[in-house]
Amino acid sequence: MNDLLGFEPDARLLIVNSDDFGMHRAINDAVVRSIEEGISGSCSLMAPCPGAEHAMGLLRDRPEIPFGIHLTLVCDTPRRRWGPLTAKEEVPSLLDAAGELFTPDRVPELLAQARLDEVEREFRAQIAAVADAGLAPTHLDWHCLADGGRADVFDLTVALAQEYGLAVRAWLDPARQKVRARGLPVVDHEFLDSFRLELDGKAATYARLLREVPVGLSEWAVHPGLGDEDARAIEPDGWRVRRTDYEFLTSPEAREILRSEGIVVLDYRVLQELWGERRAPWSPLTSCNACCLVMRCRRLAAVDRRLRGTPVRGFDADYAWSPVSGL
Repeated sequence: MNDLLGFEPDARLLIVNSDDFGMHRAINDAVVRSIEEGISGSCSLMAPCPGAEHAMGLLRDRPEIPFGIHLTLVCDTPRRRWGPLTAKEEVPSLLDAAGELFTPDRVPELLAQARLDEVEREFRAQIAAVADAGLAPTHLDWHCLADGGRADVFDLTVALAQEYGLAVRAWLDPARQKVRARGLPVVDHEFLDSFRLELDGKAATYARLLREVPVGLSEWAVHPGLGDEDARAIEPDGWRVRRTDYEFLTSPEAREILRSEGIVVLDYRVLQELWGERRAPWSPLTSCNACCLVMRCRRLAAVDRRLRGTPVRGFDADYAWSPVSGL
C-alpha cells in the first residue's frame, strides 16, 4: 500500500479519524480540538444528528479540516433521538415497530429487514445534506455498521462513492479484499475502534499501540468528547470512552510518540485522489478539486431529489435537469 500511496516501503502510516462528529456539541468541540491541537487528522460527520448543523458550521469555518460522511442508520442516544433525513414513510424498512431508527443492540433486526433501495434513498439524502451545506467530503464510512453490515450495502456505498468522487473506509477482510482487487487503496492492518478499548489504563494502551504501529497503512477510529454535564446526560456510559479518547489525543505524550517514532498521520484525501483516478468510466465526476466536487455533489443531489418528486428551488434548481451519465 505504501507504494500505491507514494511513500517509502518502510513508512508507518496512520489515519486517526474522529468519528461521530455532529452527534452533539460536546463531541463537535472535542473533535475540532483533537484535530487542531492533537493527533487526529480528520473526522466523519453524522448528518441526521442534532449537532450536525453546528458541526457543518465548524467545517465551513475550517475548510482545511478533511472529513467524511458517517452514514447513519441507527440511533444510539435514546435520551436525544434522531431519525432519518428521508421522510419516514419513504424508508419504513429502516425503522422499528415504533417508527424509530434501530438502536445498535438491534442492528441484526435492521439488517434483516432493510431494503437496499431504501438504504440508498437515505444515504443519498445524507450526502445531499452535506453538499447542500457547501461542503466537500473526502470519503464515506458508517456509524455502528462495520463495512455497512451487509455485502450489498457495502457495494452500494462503493458505487455512491464512485458517483460522488469519494473514497470508502473498508474495515473487515472481505471488503478490503474486494477493494484491493479493484486496485484501490485500503488499510493494510487490523482496524482499531476506540469503543473496544478498556477504560482502565487506556492512556498506556494507546501509547503502546502508537509505538507499535506497523509498516504500512493503519486506521484508528477514535471518538473524542468533552464529557461535560450535557454529554453525561446524553450518554451515561459512552461519555467516558469519549473523554479518555480526547485526553490522549490532545496529550503532549501522543504528539511526542508520533515525532519520536516517525509515524506519518494521513487523512482520506490521499486515498480519495487514488479512488478518483480509478473511477468507473460511467461516473460524471472528473476532478477532485474541492469546489468542483461541491458543485457536482449539489447537482447530483438536485437531480436525485427531482427524480423522487421533491421540489428543488433556488440555486440547486439550475442543476436539477442537468444530464448526468449513469443516473
